[in-house]
Amino acid sequence: MTDVSSALDYWPSPPPWGWTADDLDHLPAEGPNGEPDFFKHVELIDGALVFMSPQKRFHQRMIRRLSEALDSQAPENLSVVDQMDVKLGHRMRPCPDISIVETTAADDDERTFYTPAEVHLIVEVVSPESEDRDRKTKPFRYAEAGIAHFWRVENNNGSPVVYVYELDPATGAYGLTGIHHGRLTVPVPFSIDIDLDRLPR
Repeated sequence: MTDVSSALDYWPSPPPWGWTADDLDHLPAEGPNGEPDFFKHVELIDGALVFMSPQKRFHQRMIRRLSEALDSQAPENLSVVDQMDVKLGHRMRPCPDISIVETTAADDDERTFYTPAEVHLIVEVVSPESEDRDRKTKPFRYAEAGIAHFWRVENNNGSPVVYVYELDPATGAYGLTGIHHGRLTVPVPFSIDIDLDRLPR
């Protein structure tokens, strides 16, 4: 692995050898010009560092309330985590809004990322700046990595709409299994029943 400090010599351009998923564990606390917490909210998408914009209130509330709802219904072998990286490959390490992972992995407080084999569901709450990534880039990469379930949450005039996808083993791509308004009831990855209208409050 190349020293990350030498990579920052090329900032703001990427280093000639490119960024890797492992580099994220070695980024400094401060930015190249001493900016505090510069790399605190960054993910790696196809070898490019993507800086996440400040969350809007809807986005923040959806993550918190949906995580609570899922956690209250999850079986003991699965745990809900929010804003933890998933390492999909050498140059792909997104940070989903919510993931449901194996409890044995979630219990390890030293972890900085999970592997696709440990992830059962990924949820992305769409923001205006992340729209293309959440609708196109990330679902394709999650499916390619073999993650069985993916949800995309959209803001419809203050109410959440959840698009539920399941991996088709024949094609290796996600198929849409439902668009949920008001209430979300699904049998996989475990039995889930959520009153969506109450989540953003």
